Amino acid sequence: MIVYNQAFDLYHTIFRFLQFLNRFDREDLIEIEKLRIWDFYLLFPSKIHSIRLKRDESDIRTLKKRFIKDSKNPYEKITEDRKVFEKLKPFQLAALNCIASYGIIDKSLLNQHRISIVNKEVLTEFIENYEELSVNEKNVISLMTSHFNQLSLFGVDGLKNRTKLMESRYDA
Repeated sequence: MIVYNQAFDLYHTIFRFLQFLNRFDREDLIEIEKLRIWDFYLLFPSKIHSIRLKRDESDIRTLKKRFIKDSKNPYEKITEDRKVFEKLKPFQLAALNCIASYGIIDKSLLNQHRISIVNKEVLTEFIENYEELSVNEKNVISLMTSHFNQLSLFGVDGLKNRTKLMESRYDA
């Protein structure tokens, strides 16, 4: 039996990354690891409810409950978040290299684990050719690119530590 999973589809990964990048301007710098974490939650939106929030972030907690449905789909159930996240890495890095080859992002910054948009026009052209996202997908992208973009990747309250998708114990 052949089973398709969009998580391990290079072209779907490119599609997801372009949707995230479309939310940013040319001068913005995005950390690759942040984008990879956001992508995980776009693939598995019900996992957003497991992200640790601080007490003063009750507004985000409310937004999560209201706009991102906690799906009980048995086909989306994963038990080892970190393992799945690591299995996604080769597809995610290949997608970024492909996007860079089209001249949408700066290829030289990829080695510094950063992303910068160099051609917003080509990015917009690609986005216009895709079908519209679902409401749930739009909500996930909005939450990730607004609140979770403002968080540092490192530290006790950093995105890596809050999500537990990556090792953060030795971060400064």
